[in-house]
Amino acid sequence: MRLRNVSFLTVLLFGLCGLVSLSWYTAFSSSRGDVVDIYQREFLALRERLHSAEQENLRRSKELNLVLEEIKRAIAEKQALRDINRTWSSLSEETRLKLWNVSNSKNSLQLPSIFHHLPHLLNREDSLQPAVHLGQGRTGVSIVMGVPSVKREVHSYLTDTLSSLMSELSAAEKDDCVIVVLIAEADQQYASGVADNLKRLFPAEIQSGLLEVVSPSVHFYPDFSRLRESFGDPKERVRWRTKQNLDYCFLMMYAQSKGTYYVQLEDDIVARPNYFTTMKNFALQQPSEEWMILEFSQLGFIGKMFKSMDLSLIVEFMLMFYKDKPIDWLLDHIMWVKVCNPEKDAVSFSSGFTRQRDQFLSFICNVLFQDKDFGKQTLHKGHANPLAEVTTSLKTYQHFTLEKAYLGEDFFWAFTPVAGDFIRIRFFTPVRIERYFFRSGNIEHPGDKLFNTSVEVLPFDNIQAEKEALTEGREKTPKYQRTEDGFIRIGSFQNGIAEGEVDPTFGPLEAMRLSVMTDSPVWVILSEIFIKKAE
Repeated sequence: MRLRNVSFLTVLLFGLCGLVSLSWYTAFSSSRGDVVDIYQREFLALRERLHSAEQENLRRSKELNLVLEEIKRAIAEKQALRDINRTWSSLSEETRLKLWNVSNSKNSLQLPSIFHHLPHLLNREDSLQPAVHLGQGRTGVSIVMGVPSVKREVHSYLTDTLSSLMSELSAAEKDDCVIVVLIAEADQQYASGVADNLKRLFPAEIQSGLLEVVSPSVHFYPDFSRLRESFGDPKERVRWRTKQNLDYCFLMMYAQSKGTYYVQLEDDIVARPNYFTTMKNFALQQPSEEWMILEFSQLGFIGKMFKSMDLSLIVEFMLMFYKDKPIDWLLDHIMWVKVCNPEKDAVSFSSGFTRQRDQFLSFICNVLFQDKDFGKQTLHKGHANPLAEVTTSLKTYQHFTLEKAYLGEDFFWAFTPVAGDFIRIRFFTPVRIERYFFRSGNIEHPGDKLFNTSVEVLPFDNIQAEKEALTEGREKTPKYQRTEDGFIRIGSFQNGIAEGEVDPTFGPLEAMRLSVMTDSPVWVILSEIFIKKAE
């Protein structure tokens, strides 16, 4: 009985174990299936993400390769340009021009450009870019005023000039013009200093667009050391006038797209009230558009108005001959080309030029701009001098004769003096002279002065003059120096002026003379001759 019970319990136990095992297996099998499904889904999602990441990586890799290729190409082009510049700079100007024409022509005609006249500009990419630039780039105005300025040894009037120009403008006029200052110096430190000073003094004007300041690149200017001397000018004067022509060209090129009219000014002028409206109305009231230049001042190149559309022609003409002649001559030449008929004889040619010139060059009576030096507002000053015959060894330029200067009709202008040159005034009858005054240079050409030049007199009675005037004191030391031909030196030029009294003991004078002692570096102008007779 007990054995039967044990068997039953054993069977029951095994049954229960089997049932539990089956339940556990069933549950385990079900759970295992769910986990596999989860892992499988996550794996598929991961594989999809990896595939997307791989595609994105490939895309970005291609983009990076493209950027890398662009960088390599830019570096190569930069290096090639440097190599070309090095090679180009080693070629002669003639060879450069030939290569320029060949490389740019494919069975087509090539027009001249600025690079034909200034081939050195091809050596640098930034040769035509302003090294200094302040302003807002204003355009669409009626008048653009160009003010070139260079470093002055004594005093600069630039800020005074700008103050004068802007103080005479109304609010409406300030919105209708641009004043462009060109700091025409290759010294970039100096140019930047001037620009900073103008920015400090005129911040509102620069911010509004009324005032702009530019300076050429140091690479804009050619090598001035190889210029050819001409018209008796020394190298320094040839360099000065050549650079001045290029300064005007740079300023005109910069200004030509900014307004309807362009007015050339300088950095040492004073503007008169209502000057802007006067110029604008005068230009608009011209009966035709055939004019080329309007003048608003008698001071050289100051106050000359051009139509902006004509500036390209003027600049191109100036660039063709910038090394050959000064700006005022070039302007005369371009006017000559525009209005004269070369088939006429010389007389009618000249008179025809005068008549036809008025169609292109108009004048206005009231001067709108004056020089800062109010004591020298005219190119010459005349006086009633004693009747005399005047002669000179100097070569006279054009119609600016010594006779006209002595009579007070014009100034005397001559080529560069050398040692031994003279200007002699021989009186028709001996005359007692109280004092004398000679001024060299004028406002248009202030540097054309007499240097190391003496003032001499020739007494009518040499014997008496020598007794009374040539010695002084107990030891009879020489008071004046006598020249080999009998003239007595009584004075000399200082800073372009000679003035003084004539010793009355000389008595009546037969003649006076200006004698050049050493070679001069510049031309010479006599703008004032005053010989006052004794009462």
